[in-house]
Amino acid sequence: MPLIRIERRTHLPAEEAWRRLTTWENHARHVPFTAITVTTAPPTGVGTRFTARTGTGRAGFDDPMEVVRWQPPTADRPGRCRVEKRGRAVLGWAEAEVVPADGGSLAVWSEEVRVRGLPRLLDPPTAWAARLLFGRVVTGLLKER
Repeated sequence: MPLIRIERRTHLPAEEAWRRLTTWENHARHVPFTAITVTTAPPTGVGTRFTARTGTGRAGFDDPMEVVRWQPPTADRPGRCRVEKRGRAVLGWAEAEVVPADGGSLAVWSEEVRVRGLPRLLDPPTAWAARLLFGRVVTGLLKER
């Protein structure tokens, strides 16, 4: 699976950057033709499940995910969250890490993503597309008001 890593420095305090990166429904505002539905009751934590539905009408696919690690940031510890992809079409995991830093925080998004049925030969373009997409998502979430 191709691994991507996106780093963004932000003026936001770590707690706010964390909140923005882990409010799952908001990710859909930055991914075309996608809606996200959280299927478990709040608050978010280990066991939270949500599904990203990408497509239009009947043409599309579901990307169900589950939070398997949940450690919000504190003044002396980075926040870390891991989401496992549980679907038929998209495989892999994503991790968000938010590190308190002088004047704000550092947000790191790492992801291994694979589309079932695609040959490994297509890993490089898949990684390129994922880096572009998730870079846009992370940047957009951190800039929202």
